[in-house]
Amino acid sequence: MDAERLGASSTPDDDGRITRIGWFLRRHKLDELPQLINVLVGDMSLVGPRPEVKKFTDLYMDEETAILTVRPGITDWASLWNSDEGTLLKGSRDPDRDYFEKIRPEKIRLQLKYVQDRSFRTDVKILFLTLKKLFLK
Repeated sequence: MDAERLGASSTPDDDGRITRIGWFLRRHKLDELPQLINVLVGDMSLVGPRPEVKKFTDLYMDEETAILTVRPGITDWASLWNSDEGTLLKGSRDPDRDYFEKIRPEKIRLQLKYVQDRSFRTDVKILFLTLKKLFLK
């Protein structure tokens, strides 16, 4: 409850707000399953830029706002590039700053690449690579 007020938006694996059950769900990517409901009701797509918290979308430059023109998705090029932000941010004194400096620039680049090259073929390729990554982990 009130997680945003109690800490950073970016959540490293060692964040005290993560419960044991939450850690298990994150570790096994089961925390993504509720997003399938969002796909079924049409709020999200299987493939598309991952939703971002408002404080970071507010910082988008003009060209970056193109990311907001497509339906957000469960997976994309950025998800394949960095499927475990929590591990990358583990031990960080300022996870939001580290996310902003170390992850966000490449994530934005890959999301823009998806928006510019979006096609059925690209979506199928991303879905295939995502499933491969999940099952061959």
